Amino acid sequence: MHWLNWLIVVGYLGYVCVDGIRRSKGTKEIEGYFLANRALPWWAVGLTVMATQLSAVTMIGTTGQGATDGMRFVQFYFGLPVAMVILGVTIVPFLYRAKVYTAYEFLERRFDAKTRSLTSVLFLFSRALSCGTIIAAPAVVFSAMFGWSMLTSVALIGVPTVIYTMIGGVQAVTWADVKQMVVIVTALVAVVVVLLVRLPVSPDAALRLAGATGRLRVFDFSFNLHDTYTFWSGMIGGTFLMLSYFGTDQSQAMRYLSAKSVDEARSAHLISAYWKIPLQGLVLLVGVLVFVYYLFLAPPLFFNPADAKLVQGRDPAAYQALDTRYHALFDVRAAAARALAAAPNATDGALRVRLRASDSAVTQLHGEAMALAGKVSGVPAKDVNYIIPHFVLNELPIGLTGLFIAAVIAAAMSAVAGELTALSTATVIDHYKRWMNPAADDANLLFVSRAATGAWGLVACVVATFAAGLGSLIEVVNRFGSIFYGSILGVFILAMLPRIRANAAFIALIAGMTAVGMVIVFAPQVSFLWHNVVGVVTVVVVGGALSALAPRAA
Repeated sequence: MHWLNWLIVVGYLGYVCVDGIRRSKGTKEIEGYFLANRALPWWAVGLTVMATQLSAVTMIGTTGQGATDGMRFVQFYFGLPVAMVILGVTIVPFLYRAKVYTAYEFLERRFDAKTRSLTSVLFLFSRALSCGTIIAAPAVVFSAMFGWSMLTSVALIGVPTVIYTMIGGVQAVTWADVKQMVVIVTALVAVVVVLLVRLPVSPDAALRLAGATGRLRVFDFSFNLHDTYTFWSGMIGGTFLMLSYFGTDQSQAMRYLSAKSVDEARSAHLISAYWKIPLQGLVLLVGVLVFVYYLFLAPPLFFNPADAKLVQGRDPAAYQALDTRYHALFDVRAAAARALAAAPNATDGALRVRLRASDSAVTQLHGEAMALAGKVSGVPAKDVNYIIPHFVLNELPIGLTGLFIAAVIAAAMSAVAGELTALSTATVIDHYKRWMNPAADDANLLFVSRAATGAWGLVACVVATFAAGLGSLIEVVNRFGSIFYGSILGVFILAMLPRIRANAAFIALIAGMTAVGMVIVFAPQVSFLWHNVVGVVTVVVVGGALSALAPRAA
């Protein structure tokens, strides 16, 4: 990569670390460190919520999802506006007025300490897994593209993030996120502009080609528990997932708890309600346009150079045979794309069928290549996370490549910093202060908080080493979260219902996690989005039934 690109990346990393340390003023007390003294403006809180979601997983995994599967993924977020409105009148004011540090403190006030602790432990498990996946997204790509060791790639993301998070707390995280949102959106828009300029067809023709191959299909109204991206899974399963994530997950709860007032906390939430779906659409559109770009310029048989090198070294004859067939099929698809782009709209029916057939043939052969790579390496091979990095490194102009890589690192740092702060807060407030040292002063709590941040950063790096091989990383993050989210949301719903008993809530939480586990084991074909529905329904039904059957207090 050109030295100017590296200069942009290194300069940006240095700036974020220095600014994070500068923002450490006012973090000598625990409320300043964890909640920025509850004084952040609504727009900064809203942007940091968006930045936490727009991680490197989004920049790499979602764009790759757009290139391979089109715009269907956006249905995943259809439940978000509904969830934000519900949260604005329920959990947000409940927690904010309770003046808690963590969402789980509220559960002890409503129920008991064991329900609070178990819910917090479930959060710690889910966030540690997702945090590691967020680090894995850029790390595995950098490792493959630049030939670095996985340890070096993980350290590039993890070390500077842990440094400014440990020193500055949520104050540093929030203001770094605001800047990083600007970098991320600028990079995405710049890539779209470059693609539109460099495509050999007009934007209108590019969209026709994407539409002909099904990449512009947004709505799928079929009701199928096995399919993750349908209107109903997004509206039902997605709503429950968003309610839990934005309302009860400490990584998001600490954002609105740091706002100046309940009204500002609600306003911060509505930023996501208004802008998340359009921004996600932009991310997917980048992937779709990259797919169209590669209709005319032959992409590699393996987007992951590590897979290509391994297969060539172990079975060169098979590699050569696949590569020859691949380029022959590509030529057929490219001819079909050029013919459709030049044809009048009224007479392009047969040409659309021809393009779809040729694209299916290329996709099928690519599947054969992935199977061969998996056979040679001994682990399943998927290169959806390498499509956009290959395009960025090989097709973008000098400078813009550096900007995009800086944006990927910025996105990873934003999300990881928020997750680490949340993990540290829950560890210290829900466990250390609650059970180990209730009389701890602020100096002690700050010391333990920074140590916890570093420890969770190490755990996340370990998780990152195995998460990379699990497929599309945007799916992996939400698959991990969906194991826990429904049951956690169910407990908070019980907390807002009258006459629910503490023991009933605790048993219901265990029942919810058990039910989700049984679905995963005995019905693995059911999409992970429905795990959220299973968890919340089980918890609410069991908790309500046990409370109704319990003898009334005298």
